[in-house]
Amino acid sequence: MTDESIAIDTETDELLCTIRDRVAVITLNRPQARNALSDHLTPALRLMIRRCGDDPEVGALMITGAGAAFCAGGDIKGMGASSVAPAMSFDDKVARLRERQRTLTGVLVSVRKPTIAALPGPAAGAGLAIALACDMRIAAESAIMTTGYAKIALPGDYGISWLLTRLAGTARARELMFLSERIDARRCEALGLVNRVVPDSELQSEAFAIAKTLANGPASAYAFIKDNLDLALSADLLTSLDQEAEKMVLAASTDEHTEAVRAFIEKRVPSYR
Repeated sequence: MTDESIAIDTETDELLCTIRDRVAVITLNRPQARNALSDHLTPALRLMIRRCGDDPEVGALMITGAGAAFCAGGDIKGMGASSVAPAMSFDDKVARLRERQRTLTGVLVSVRKPTIAALPGPAAGAGLAIALACDMRIAAESAIMTTGYAKIALPGDYGISWLLTRLAGTARARELMFLSERIDARRCEALGLVNRVVPDSELQSEAFAIAKTLANGPASAYAFIKDNLDLALSADLLTSLDQEAEKMVLAASTDEHTEAVRAFIEKRVPSYR
């Protein structure tokens, strides 16, 4: 294990990525715009999520924002320029957005490694969807969440409806989408949208400590856990039981399981690598 931090070239200053202790820390870096998504940041983010998700030297992903925000979502000021953009048919616009959604939050949800969002401040719109697509969310006390879409007469994208419904339930999802209120960190925690709230000054260290623990844990077991939890959202009990049986038998044959049992008997911390 080493504390060496390796910087990854994201091909834009608007996104930073470093790997330390098997944790890929991906930082949205447009603090002057509250880390709103852009034509440079978003493609780089898609690339880094996929690259780090596939990298065997990465055990967990931590996504955060530079400055005092996580991500303000889409660039609202830029939306007014759509009338002067090259003409596209309705079908082409739908196809383009579908592809963008699938390759961002779609890929983020599909990553079989633990993913953590560290929220130093506001997460809004598509930025909120990115946070909700992670396995866990750690929020600074000053962080807030808002869907925001209804405020600009839009219904939502990047999986916000699916994610909110599964995390907060349909009644709260409708409230949050219709009213677009700013929800503070403590209420987000009460609604199940945030796992932990920590002092602002401790956010990065607390979130990284959790990510580091997960990054150096039993990778195959975590992947199987994610498979089981994902299936539980849509399957009946018997189908879930059947998959759990399959994953348990598979996991029991891994070197990770052998090491974990040995470490338990020897009263030490397991070493998976």
